[in-house]
Amino acid sequence: MRKRPTIVIGMIAGAAWALAVVWLPQSPGLPFLPPPLALPGAFFAPGLVMLVMIGRLAQRRFFDDTIIDGEDFVPQSPAWIDQRVLSNTTEQLVLALVSWPFVALTLGGIVVVVMGLAFAVARLAFWIGYHISAPLRGFGFAATFYPTVLAAIWSFVAWLS
Repeated sequence: MRKRPTIVIGMIAGAAWALAVVWLPQSPGLPFLPPPLALPGAFFAPGLVMLVMIGRLAQRRFFDDTIIDGEDFVPQSPAWIDQRVLSNTTEQLVLALVSWPFVALTLGGIVVVVMGLAFAVARLAFWIGYHISAPLRGFGFAATFYPTVLAAIWSFVAWLS
């Protein structure tokens, strides 16, 4: 399959994922979770995924004499891909850190807990997809980014009304 169609399919699947991740936890009957309790739980799974990414890069450096002293990774190498995934994950997590507290206050704590679990799964999909073929990272990217954007917009609209 060509690159752009593969990426578009990933983006569409990521958009559907985002809608489910943000909308379903708002269903009536789910337990109320106060934001101060929800937020640490929401960031725990993404933090664990990031820990694994950092550990994998450290392991790669330790066992490879060509990069053990902090040299740049060879472009397109597995270590280079891991570094790019970690960088993008950091960017996505910073975005989550500045928007999810507002989401928890306006849409409820359970929403951000679900978003945190979904974030971790989507980041793993991004990582695995990138190693298989760069266009396959599209779903993982969209499934991480879109829920945060959708929840931020949804929260803002809820706050205004």
